[in-house]
Amino acid sequence: MYSLPYFTEKDGAKVIAFMKKNSFAIITGMGEEYPAATQIPLEVVADNNGKIILSGHLMKNTDHHRAFVKNGNVLVIFNGPHCYVSASWYNNPQSASTWNYMTVHAKGTISFSDDIGTYEAIKAITNKYEDAQSAAAFNNMSQAYIGKMLKAIVGFTIEVKTVENIFKLSQNKTSEEQLNIIDKLKKRGDENSILIAAEMKKLISTTQA
Repeated sequence: MYSLPYFTEKDGAKVIAFMKKNSFAIITGMGEEYPAATQIPLEVVADNNGKIILSGHLMKNTDHHRAFVKNGNVLVIFNGPHCYVSASWYNNPQSASTWNYMTVHAKGTISFSDDIGTYEAIKAITNKYEDAQSAAAFNNMSQAYIGKMLKAIVGFTIEVKTVENIFKLSQNKTSEEQLNIIDKLKKRGDENSILIAAEMKKLISTTQA
């Protein structure tokens, strides 16, 4: 991945928080002819020693399932906000415009669960997003329906080996330019621009603290 030291977040806790916030992630692996990929909601768990485990479930006998079974080495991409930044907002506009963005790439090994593990994976993700009193809560699903799902779905865990991040937020620009970029992004007003502006403002506040 494109990586420069001043665009890299050094605080591991902030990286984990980003992964949890943007946990609808892309899992990629090696297919027969082309790379295989799928986008899946993940549970992100990190212990006090920095070990990270990702978990979820996917449909059996898809191209990505077959690819991950054959080769368990996977790359998981967590994407956050992103937006165009015009060079006209710099002190010297005769330079390259760019794109600010936030992303984390986690590489690791995927392992598939038995039926009990798959059951727990489905339960965990459903309970995360459904209120216990919801008609769609896991405890309101019939065992017959759950049994059908278990035939088509398999749970998994990914033990993360390496984590890389790019939080590209105009750190290579002057304070004056950063403030001007934030102002221009706010005036542009789309969701991604607003989110990047907020992240830039937080970064400036942390740096000045």
